Amino acid sequence: MLFNSHSFIFLFLPATLVGFFVLGGVRTRWAVAWLAIASLVFYGWEAPWLHVALLLASVAFNYAVGLVLIRNSRNPNLRKVALALGVISNLLIIGYFKYAGFLAGVFGGSIGAILLPLGISFFTFTQIAFLVDAYKGLAREYNPINYLLFVTYFPHLIAGPILHHKEMMPQFDSSAIFRPNLESLSLGLSLFVIGLAKKLLLADSLAPYADIAFASAPHIDLTFAEAWGGALAYTLQIYFDFSGYSDMAIGLSRAIGIRIPLNFNSPYKADSIIDFWRRWHMTLSRFLRDYLYFPLGGNRKGPYRRYVNLMITMLLGGLWHGAGWTFIIWGGLHGLYLTINHVWRSAGRHMPRGAALAVTFFAVVCAWVFFRAENLAVAKAMFVAMFGGHGLVVPSAFGTLLGPLTAHVPGIEFGGMFQHALWPVERCLPLIGFGLLWVFLAPNTQEVFGQFEVALAPTPPDLAPRQLAWRPSWVWGVGLGCVLGIAVFVMSGPSPFLYFRF
Repeated sequence: MLFNSHSFIFLFLPATLVGFFVLGGVRTRWAVAWLAIASLVFYGWEAPWLHVALLLASVAFNYAVGLVLIRNSRNPNLRKVALALGVISNLLIIGYFKYAGFLAGVFGGSIGAILLPLGISFFTFTQIAFLVDAYKGLAREYNPINYLLFVTYFPHLIAGPILHHKEMMPQFDSSAIFRPNLESLSLGLSLFVIGLAKKLLLADSLAPYADIAFASAPHIDLTFAEAWGGALAYTLQIYFDFSGYSDMAIGLSRAIGIRIPLNFNSPYKADSIIDFWRRWHMTLSRFLRDYLYFPLGGNRKGPYRRYVNLMITMLLGGLWHGAGWTFIIWGGLHGLYLTINHVWRSAGRHMPRGAALAVTFFAVVCAWVFFRAENLAVAKAMFVAMFGGHGLVVPSAFGTLLGPLTAHVPGIEFGGMFQHALWPVERCLPLIGFGLLWVFLAPNTQEVFGQFEVALAPTPPDLAPRQLAWRPSWVWGVGLGCVLGIAVFVMSGPSPFLYFRF
């Protein structure tokens, strides 16, 4: 089921909230069970029953392994075997569904199409983190229904964030969440509406421009402007898509009274790649740091090993996003970016903030080309056009202005910057311009709602200017009601979030 669907907004969500609070007033265990069952219904709404069975089997297996780890603190050998069995089993399952076809192709074979279960990366990584935490003594035993809810909790199940046992379990036991709270409801639903608008009105509006550019690149010689238009359209599409999902997930959870981790914090405002990965998919960054980079040795074994560990971590992070060379190169590029960033800092170098923002954004956009491209041929065609391989076409007005000097400007053509009628320029450029202004200048939702602590954040968010700060008022209510009406009006067929396929 999609957050941005009529069935979710008008059927599933009201029924889930009403059932949870009604049962919570009778018996809290029933309310937890209701929320867990609702989460399974959410997952199985369109998923094959075999995938639902796989999810339940994964929950049962990892809960059992977790009990062995928690109850046998004086038997280190058994705990090591249990942890190894649990982690390897999880990796084998995710490896089969995500990478078996890719590996078969690499070695010249074929095993046919494998339907990837929705959210398998997120519910698997969540449980690997639980097993490691149980081994370290950071997780304790809980009711199996609580554990089922922890893994299947519908706001995070399909596209994150990656949850931690120690963050969520105490909240499921808190008596406060079982009583309806008007402030939590209004906060959560407001955040949900803002995220819905980002997805439907911005991300989905930008998607056609990116799709056309990347589909056309191998077949026609895109102009410089057309290629960059497509790359920027995708850069903004994935931003608003992921930002919208993150806001909706936090809002849905906050309406219930539960706070989940912050997963997105204006990453394009980052002034370095290090800062970017502290802001983009924050729980994945935390997982890769805590359960891969640190176990590899982190930065404790000298600078050379540090850079090797960074590269291994980012290559595997790229592979986590998808089984393909484009994702591996994307991860490798970010590993290279991070290495250069750390070397630069170690040398004591500094750059003015404006220049640092521009360099970081440029590097991120270039990497997104590999992330979006269907294959290496598409990525190559896009880069050829983006870096002047088909010449640099500038408006004819500049040719008129320069006059005879145009003959002495090699590699530049004067004419239409958009020559192939790929998209209506009068709509594409203003939308890209508006998106860029939004991501660089506007406060994010954590700043707008900053005084209410809507999510579990590593540091308190900055506060938006008083005029933009959310408050429970009729102005905000009417405004967001109008936004919801527009979003529902434009809602049509299925429009999955981009991170659903990871």
